Amino acid sequence: MKQLPSGYTNGKKLVTFYHKQQENYWITSGKRRALQLFTQMAQRVPAYRKFLKKHRIDYKKIKSFKDFQQIPTIDKQSYLIKYPLSELCWDGKLSEGQWEISATSGSTGEPFYFPRNRSQDLQYAAVAEAYLLTNFQIDKKSTLYIIGFPMGVWIGGVFTYQALRYIADRTNYNLSVISPGIHKEEIIKAVKKLGHYFDQVIIGSYGPFLKDTLDDGEDYGLNWKKYDLNFIFSAEGFTEKFRDYILRKVGKENKPYTTTLNHYGTVDLGTMAYETPISILARRRALDNKSLYQELFGDIQKLPTLTQYDPKLFYFESLDGGRLVCSAYSGLPLVRYDLKDNGGVATFSTVKKIFSNHGINLMSEAQKAGISTTIWQLPYVYVYERSDFSVSFYAFQIYPETIRKALQVDQLEKKVTGKFTMMVKFDRKQNQYFEVNVELKQGVSPKEQIKKEIQHVVLTHLLEENSEYRETYAQKGSKVLPKIVLWKYEDPHYFKPGTKQKWVKN
Repeated sequence: MKQLPSGYTNGKKLVTFYHKQQENYWITSGKRRALQLFTQMAQRVPAYRKFLKKHRIDYKKIKSFKDFQQIPTIDKQSYLIKYPLSELCWDGKLSEGQWEISATSGSTGEPFYFPRNRSQDLQYAAVAEAYLLTNFQIDKKSTLYIIGFPMGVWIGGVFTYQALRYIADRTNYNLSVISPGIHKEEIIKAVKKLGHYFDQVIIGSYGPFLKDTLDDGEDYGLNWKKYDLNFIFSAEGFTEKFRDYILRKVGKENKPYTTTLNHYGTVDLGTMAYETPISILARRRALDNKSLYQELFGDIQKLPTLTQYDPKLFYFESLDGGRLVCSAYSGLPLVRYDLKDNGGVATFSTVKKIFSNHGINLMSEAQKAGISTTIWQLPYVYVYERSDFSVSFYAFQIYPETIRKALQVDQLEKKVTGKFTMMVKFDRKQNQYFEVNVELKQGVSPKEQIKKEIQHVVLTHLLEENSEYRETYAQKGSKVLPKIVLWKYEDPHYFKPGTKQKWVKN
């Protein structure tokens, strides 16, 4: 069986295919392909053969999807680091073939190297072409794509560049690419010097870095509203308040569904899912209705990223406790791979039904929003903060999402960048306290009044969103107040420019 399904090398045909297929097709074909992947791995991947033998599983007895769901999950600790890299590849061959190798950032441990081949690049190119056509009409508009993702050994920049080159090489789109990576001034210069030559500019970037770029560009006298700007994000989720901030900066408040798009991806598997206009609409409407939101997502303390995915490429399952696992013909084939993310999956019809339960016709809402022609009946996957990205304070968890929302209130917009690093520390008497290190905007000096203002909004959000914090605060009062530490813009201690922001330090 081919790693890449038939028809997945042409984005324009893929758009037609996505429009044509009904929900049942995606559910059935996704299950079939996941089961076939398991069988092939059991036969051709040495490490997986050993893994199955260790767990006393005879792959020949796994015949139905129900059987498939009983297979033990794998993860970095139980599988990837247990075997030589070559044994994790098809037929145990790493030195043969042509690979592009990326590495994890090492934020949760030692870096791990993930090889991928041309199939993964072609796959991403086709999917990227599909959303570039649907959201940004690259077949009708001359486009400059500025890659602001990290280049080098990390997957984001190089993977995106290769996909765009594949798209440009095999089509007649007027698509140009420049790759400044994570250099803000170079992105700003590219827009200033080149932007007026193109109908539109797309910037691919990590959310907090993009916000800094837009703010700094204004300081340099750049009027972002002069250009038709669009954005593709990756690496982490963000709030709708953040999206609105970006839209205001570029003068596109009336296009919330097709100006921005966030990926859900990992270096392990590549780009697995992404926001679509209908998923953005659903998320924004859910935020206006608490009971709907709770039925859709469950725990209302954490805001998930809501995306759609193609089950023929990436098959998601949500296990007990909300852990997401995924099966895919990635660079290293992985089946029932534990992503260490919390979230869930839902069919297209399930999401429609949830909205209907609350008196909202999602399709009618899409019609009113002018996005009805962009709807695909693909399933949804939603993801919260990584399960290992939180701090434990008085035996309960505090997630970055709550602090992120607090720092995005209007009253702080001109004072802080929105970036922070939170942690739990202990004083001399070994009493624990919750500390939030906050980056100030360029030119803003640390002042006690700003510190008190931030402490107030952070406390307010914690009391509103975290019931365990609320109860602890009622008992302990000032002992559990968040301690705010202010840092000047781009201070290298926590906010070194050009690096991925660490929201949590454990």
